[in-house]
Amino acid sequence: MTATDLCSLPALRHAVRRLADAHHLDVEVRARLALAVTHVAAPAVEAGHAVALTAERRGAGQDGTPMLVVVLDRPACGVDVPAADDLPLPAHRTTPTAVTWHIPLDPAPHDVPRPAPGADVVAPGEPLPTGETELLLKELGAALAQVDALKAEHRMLKHELAETNSGVLALYVQLDERDQQLRRAHGRVLRELEDALRPPVLDVPGLELGVHYAPADSEAPTGGDLYDWFVLPDGTVHITVVDALGHGVRSTRTALNVTHAVRTLALEGHPLESVVARTNEVLAPFDPGLMATVLLARLRPETGELRLANGSHPPALLLRREGDTEFLETPGRGIGFPLPGSEGIRRTRLRPGDLLLLYTDGLTESRRDPEEGEARLARAVREHAHRPTAHLPAEIAKEMHEVILHADDTLALAVRLGGGTDEGASGQGADA
Repeated sequence: MTATDLCSLPALRHAVRRLADAHHLDVEVRARLALAVTHVAAPAVEAGHAVALTAERRGAGQDGTPMLVVVLDRPACGVDVPAADDLPLPAHRTTPTAVTWHIPLDPAPHDVPRPAPGADVVAPGEPLPTGETELLLKELGAALAQVDALKAEHRMLKHELAETNSGVLALYVQLDERDQQLRRAHGRVLRELEDALRPPVLDVPGLELGVHYAPADSEAPTGGDLYDWFVLPDGTVHITVVDALGHGVRSTRTALNVTHAVRTLALEGHPLESVVARTNEVLAPFDPGLMATVLLARLRPETGELRLANGSHPPALLLRREGDTEFLETPGRGIGFPLPGSEGIRRTRLRPGDLLLLYTDGLTESRRDPEEGEARLARAVREHAHRPTAHLPAEIAKEMHEVILHADDTLALAVRLGGGTDEGASGQGADA
């Protein structure tokens, strides 16, 4: 098919539609071809130049698909052919004045009508054949059908997305509930494990006790800070506070070994001043890398007599009922240290209402300055001394840890000799 000397865009579009119908092109392809040809030819036609349109069916290519080759020849008009991606139907510029479209055809044979000679030519000034409106309506209908199909697909995708989101949300809720269940179960196991490591609460007339423990890692139930207390055959209360090197379960095992060894030696009757060194002798062959600081206290409730042995541990803090504080320094080296053992025994006497605080360095070194930490601790003990002994260590730790620059396991153990203020005499126990 050939159409020459086309001087108007309507005539050009009609020629395109006629050749499209002749070759059974899809309505959408027909509309795209008409728009693309119009877009390329418009500058030349509007400048008063005529264009020529030819179409040729070619045999099957390498992939077996026949092609319709449509060529638009237009005079140069100073406007370049738009890029292929900018056209409704991509084209190629084959010559300086010709633009070509290669359109795949239905491989099924069709009877392409062959017009009589000259019948396929639209001469200048020839009136347009009828049916233009019908063709436009078909193309519009095809476009609307495609829009409707896209809208339906969009609605379906939105529905599927909503169902997917609903399912994901439900799964998230289930996972969150499961996570909470696991956390609660984990917490119960940790509390049971922590309780299993605690010695039974002492019930000693005239003595009030309270303890607080917090690991450096909230996800770990235990650490290297551990305590033990028991009553010796003569009625003396023995208290052990241990701070084993490291964190986690390994340090807990070390601390347990130390407390068990100290308990055994104490119940065997070894003098207090020798217990730290003897504990090192007992444990060193089984755990050469063991290192721990230890503070031992023995208190006779009926007299208030207090004796302390120390192995590299922070000193105990004594708060008199009148408000005076004193750190009870006792030189010595810890278990696993060179020349381990307490260099002596620190002796003093508690009076009714006096408070003794044993602790680990996690309480005073949270801000990395031990001396400043000890000063803050003395103030905190004086401020909270009126509280029940059972809750006193936790209140002190809370104030000391308002700012934490160095996280560490923390243990605080309070001992109050009875006969003080009524406010402080409200029982004993442990808080963690």
